[in-house]
Amino acid sequence: MDFGRLLTAMVTPFDDHGKMSLERTTNIIEHLIRTGSDGIVVAGTTGESPTLSHDEKLILFEHVVRVVDGRIKVIVGTGNNNTAQTVAFSKEAAGLGVDAIMAVAPYYSKPNQDGLYAHYKAISDQVDVPIIIYNIPGRSKVNISAETIIRLSQLHNIVAVKEASGDLDQIAAIISGTDKNFHLYSGDDGLTLPILSIGGHGVISVASHVIAPEMKKMIHSFLSGRISESAELHRAMLPLMRELFAAPSPAPVKALLNNLDMPVGSVRLPMVDLSKLEWESLIRVYNEFKNREDIKISN
Repeated sequence: MDFGRLLTAMVTPFDDHGKMSLERTTNIIEHLIRTGSDGIVVAGTTGESPTLSHDEKLILFEHVVRVVDGRIKVIVGTGNNNTAQTVAFSKEAAGLGVDAIMAVAPYYSKPNQDGLYAHYKAISDQVDVPIIIYNIPGRSKVNISAETIIRLSQLHNIVAVKEASGDLDQIAAIISGTDKNFHLYSGDDGLTLPILSIGGHGVISVASHVIAPEMKKMIHSFLSGRISESAELHRAMLPLMRELFAAPSPAPVKALLNNLDMPVGSVRLPMVDLSKLEWESLIRVYNEFKNREDIKISN
């Protein structure tokens, strides 16, 4: 299944009292569709999934599916380090009409490669919708090896991987060892173009909340053979992409969205809002990027 090239790992909007806001969620969905996202990933890392309750997630999933109404793809995060719970929750999510589920590598438990394979096979065996593997060793403390991902790609409903290992050698090995219908998405905004250049399919992005048109142009320029143009856009966006992760995500992107009249509220503890210095650095870099005439794109 092709979910598109530019997917946004959507923030979870809260109201001014820290409660999940469906009204603000509708607004951010419409913004992401309008600015060019091909799909959204709900309740992933950027969606602050560890602080969302089981019931909040189901309410959120149902609302997103209803609002999107088939216009773009809806992928939902259902994974944790308990295989049985992941399977049960994935079944619940699948029943809401989502296009796919994304399951993060089991964190904290630190399973070996056989354990990682068995974890995802158990999900594959019991969940009917397409499955995206999420490899993010910086947070999960385990790396799903290229060999294990290649092996998992042979299961009928494991269709893609969000690769946030940052290891281009591993990424190249995955692309070389998997079928052309198995898609690899960059899990790091700043590696989108390098990963495309070695055969990756696209990106699951945080920065696309605020610079989706520029990211989409970069991707399409590369795919159309306009390599210099895509490289120029990549270099221009890198400082902002880095700044969006200079403090723990999603605090920076939420702060920027709030400033751009797209209210999404604060972050939930243990995350905290940006300091004054962090905010000043972020808005300076954002304004410098947006004021560049050479890469200006109308939204």
